[in-house]
Amino acid sequence: MGLIQAAIGAIGGTLADQWKDFYTVPSGLAPTAALFAAVPQGQNAGRGSNTKGSDGVITNGSKILVPEGYGLVLMQDGAITGFAAEAGAYEWNSEAQDSQSIFAGNGIVSPLITTSWERFKFGGRPSTQQRAYFVTLKELPNNRFGTQSEIYWDDAYMNAQVGAVTRGTYTLKVIDPILFVKNFVPAKYLEPGQVFDFTDLENDAASQLFNEVVGSLAPAFSLYTNDPSKGNRITKIQQDSLGFAQSLSAAVEQNYQWSTARGLAIAATAIIAIEYDENTRELLKNVQRADALSGARGNSNLQASVAAGFEAAGENAGAGGIFGMGMAAGTAGLGGLQQPVPGVGAQSTPQQAAPADAAPAAEDPMAKLAKFKEMLDAGLISQEDYDAAKAKALGL
Repeated sequence: MGLIQAAIGAIGGTLADQWKDFYTVPSGLAPTAALFAAVPQGQNAGRGSNTKGSDGVITNGSKILVPEGYGLVLMQDGAITGFAAEAGAYEWNSEAQDSQSIFAGNGIVSPLITTSWERFKFGGRPSTQQRAYFVTLKELPNNRFGTQSEIYWDDAYMNAQVGAVTRGTYTLKVIDPILFVKNFVPAKYLEPGQVFDFTDLENDAASQLFNEVVGSLAPAFSLYTNDPSKGNRITKIQQDSLGFAQSLSAAVEQNYQWSTARGLAIAATAIIAIEYDENTRELLKNVQRADALSGARGNSNLQASVAAGFEAAGENAGAGGIFGMGMAAGTAGLGGLQQPVPGVGAQSTPQQAAPADAAPAAEDPMAKLAKFKEMLDAGLISQEDYDAAKAKALGL
């Protein structure tokens, strides 16, 4: 007893002509409307002798058209007596033996909804008078979030605690209409003419969701930036709307049980801005600089910088400047970038060539100085020791 499925999918055209008087979704709804009473359309449509037709009350023989993207919930005295999530045409008849109270609709109804149905379904025999409501099963857009002051989280990308002010939007989805109606929607919205809209500033239930999302932003940022599959990159969040939505949905579920207790989930996010605090901005610059100087690209940048330094030293200080740059390069392990110094370690002419049995050539002064500099930097010798070794190596 209850709903009889008359047709699936095609709810316009011939069927609408055949059913001159039926209930369906009201026109002119905002795209953020989530729950509302069914309204009559056709012969009466709120006019004529049926003055009660607009209050969503159906009786035996009432026809109901369910459009795509909506679920139909029937209630009596606060108890759910019927549910249909498949688009199509239905007729209410409390006496018909072939009627049903719930329609799976080719897998449209999830196991979560089926469990909720068994938990909340009407225990006795429904009377001939029911209230009909529609629940939007589409994504509900334009739900905003934002913080007035910085939120802080531990960030694996920067290996530190970071802070930021952020704002953006997210889309909501009712994934279990039965849980949503029974556990979350206030009673005032189960009255004629009322529309439950998540963006309504007067909707206290929607305001509570906003506060819960803001309270979950820091854990969501932490979940995202500490997830190795995301590359631990805070810089990816603004381009990864679905990935961050999963982190935010997981955070609100952990803190407030949105899906398991209220039948709600966050489907997608759009972060409009992330404004880091001063310390985080400076830290981000340092991390980005370190990234630029790492790997093959970093080696190329460093070699180009050293080569430019040699060129500038030669222009400004002649051989002495080049010698100093060479010593620094040797200390940094960049011996391959050293330039020959005229008169020091240069190839001898044939007239100046040493005899074959002469003693080996003296150690390169520049290499000696590089070693002394390493010892000075390591604290093994004093500045005076280094200056003396330098003077000796240069013959001063």
